[in-house]
Amino acid sequence: MPGTGDAARIRAEEVVVRGTGMRWWVAGAMAAVCAVLLGPSAPSSALVARPLPAHAAEDVVPHRVVTWNICNPCGRVGHNLGRAAEIATYAPQVIGLQEACVRDVEKIRQYLRNFHGLDYHVEYGMVLQNRNRCGGLPWSPGAFGQAILSAAPMTDHKQTEYPDGGSEDRGYMAVTTTVDGRSVRVFNTHLAQRRQEAVRADQIGVLAAEVARYDRAIVLGDFNAVPDAPELGGMWALASDADLRCHPSPDQGCEPTTDWRSKFDYVFLRDVTAQAQRVHPSRYSDHDMVHADLDLG
Repeated sequence: MPGTGDAARIRAEEVVVRGTGMRWWVAGAMAAVCAVLLGPSAPSSALVARPLPAHAAEDVVPHRVVTWNICNPCGRVGHNLGRAAEIATYAPQVIGLQEACVRDVEKIRQYLRNFHGLDYHVEYGMVLQNRNRCGGLPWSPGAFGQAILSAAPMTDHKQTEYPDGGSEDRGYMAVTTTVDGRSVRVFNTHLAQRRQEAVRADQIGVLAAEVARYDRAIVLGDFNAVPDAPELGGMWALASDADLRCHPSPDQGCEPTTDWRSKFDYVFLRDVTAQAQRVHPSRYSDHDMVHADLDLG
C-alpha cells in the first residue's frame, strides 16, 4: 500500500486535465500539498505535469508516426510524465519506442490517457529481462526492448530476436495497423551499438528480408548507424527515409537525431510517401523524438 509521500507524489503527477478544445493545469495548489505532505525531505525531482504548448495537436493525427529511443537517462522520477506530454504534443497515430521497459511504457500510456485524452493500444517486442534496467523482483525482472503504441487496433504481431545482438540482445517487432486510413505493416527495431558494424549488417539482413515481403511498410527504429554507413545499404535498397533531404551519401543533408548530433533514428518508408519530418530535441532522452507525416495514397 502506498505511503503518504507516494500518495502525494501521485497527486502531483495527476494535475493536468485535458478538455475538448483546451488543456489546462493546476500546479500551485498541488505543489503546496506536496510541500506539506512530503516536507523538507521531498526529492527535488518530484514533478508536476506541465501544460502542453499552444501548437499541440487536439487529437490523434491519423497520418503521423513517431520513433523514439527513450532511455539514457533511464529510470528518472517524472520522466515518463514528461515523455507522455511530448508525445501528446504531436499526438501521432503510431509510436515506436526503443530501449523501453514495460513498466515505463505502461506509465506513459496511463498518462497519455488520463492527462491528455489519448488512448493507445500496445504491443511489445521485449528481448531482455533485466532488473538493473527495469526493476522488478530478483526472480521476476522487468522486460526491456521495443514497443509499438497505436491509436488503432493491431493484428499479426510478430517478435523476432536477432541471432546475434552484439553486446546486448536486440530484435525487431512488427504489427499490422492503420495509418492515414490505410492498413500497413509497421516495424520497430533497435540495432547493435556503435562500433559493431558487422553485427548490424547481419541484423539488417534479417530485418530487410522480412520487410521485403510487404509491398507497403513503415520501419521505425534506432539503427545506431549514420546514413552513409555501409551496413544500412540493405534498408536503403528497399525504402527511403521520411527526411526528404536524407540519402545514403557522404554529403547528405540528414537532420541529426541524437545529443551527439548524429542521425541514428529513422522512419524508413516502403511505397509510402513522406509529407514532412520533424526532429524534436528532448531532455528525457539522449535521442530526439522524430515524427513524420505520411501519405499512404
